[in-house]
Amino acid sequence: MKTRYFYGYNIVAASFFIQAVCIGAMFTYGVFFKELQQEFGWSRALISGASSVAFFVMGSGAIITGTLNDRIGPRIILTVSGVFGGLGYILMSQITMPWQLYLLYGLFAGIGFCTHDVITLSTIARWFVKYRGMMSGIVKVGTGAGQFLVPLIASVLISAFGWRNAYLIIGSVVLVALVAFAQLMKRDPRKIGLLPDGNQQTSHGNALPTEDNSLSFRAAVRTIQFWGICLSEFSVFICIFTIIVHIVPHAMDQGIKPAIAVSVLSTIGGVSVLGRFVMGIVNDKIGGKNSLITCFIILISSFILLQFTSSPWMLFLFAFVYGFAHGGIFTVMSPTIAEFFGMGSHGQLFGTVLFFGTIGATIGPILTGYMFDITGEYRMAFMALTAFALVGLIPIMYLRPIKGVGKP
Repeated sequence: MKTRYFYGYNIVAASFFIQAVCIGAMFTYGVFFKELQQEFGWSRALISGASSVAFFVMGSGAIITGTLNDRIGPRIILTVSGVFGGLGYILMSQITMPWQLYLLYGLFAGIGFCTHDVITLSTIARWFVKYRGMMSGIVKVGTGAGQFLVPLIASVLISAFGWRNAYLIIGSVVLVALVAFAQLMKRDPRKIGLLPDGNQQTSHGNALPTEDNSLSFRAAVRTIQFWGICLSEFSVFICIFTIIVHIVPHAMDQGIKPAIAVSVLSTIGGVSVLGRFVMGIVNDKIGGKNSLITCFIILISSFILLQFTSSPWMLFLFAFVYGFAHGGIFTVMSPTIAEFFGMGSHGQLFGTVLFFGTIGATIGPILTGYMFDITGEYRMAFMALTAFALVGLIPIMYLRPIKGVGKP
């Protein structure tokens, strides 16, 4: 029997906007990159380093907040992280020294970023069973929308008001929006007398399973499946966050005007919307392993294409292919963890996987910055991304179900 209106849809809507605001803000770093370089004369490695610190803080915080979400729920956690993220961007408007960049973006913004995936997607996984992949995909469409719109808005704000005022405006919106949407979040439908999906029974007519068939955190970390997923996430985050930080400077190095270069980044975000929604639905049909394999094959194809880009239209073609894989991978990972390990410690497990991912996100952008500073081009770095994507695919191909743990 279904309820007249299921509160889980409020969770989906709030998570959608949290993802859009948070990741949209994150994607503006590449837009501000050249502004910081021109204003202060800092090297690309130094500027990339602040994003690497932010990614490391994001990953470390994901373990802590994921564990807390399993215990106390999302509202307070998202409120605190929203305050840190908003203040970090607001105060970025006043920076004059590198240590301030690392403190405000690396630490404050990193804390703001650390909850967007682990909290929202872990909460979605508790509220939905039958359509878990689809609802995760809808939430991650918010990420794509933010990636598409916010960099363009940031570019307009920079042109109209300068980069300092642009940071002030973006930070104010981030602070208000994240805190407001956090108030709609609730940990578990059972806490308010509901069941996942708003149903009394699953599609097969059986009572909904509880978390009893889940692996504990200690049991999960003893499995090869868990460490294979961690290795895959580490590899793919090297690729993804390198592109986030460096694709706009790379496009501008090829003589593309700043507004068009930003459009390449926005195209990635826009196409990722399609990847998130499609792969969310596909995940419910073919499972997490096959969905991830599909995404990795597309990702590798995009990096091979990137080796041969020599004109704007080819960069946009890369953005289209890459954007689909980018969106799909981010959508499928949380349902895959639920599928293989259950929901009992989903937040802690997902947070740990994200932590290993953000180690890769920490390494990728700064290593790429150093490689550019040494060679004066991105060719070697982009070849390395292809190799890392292959490394990420291998453990996923060998994933096997864990005995006694089914998709809850």
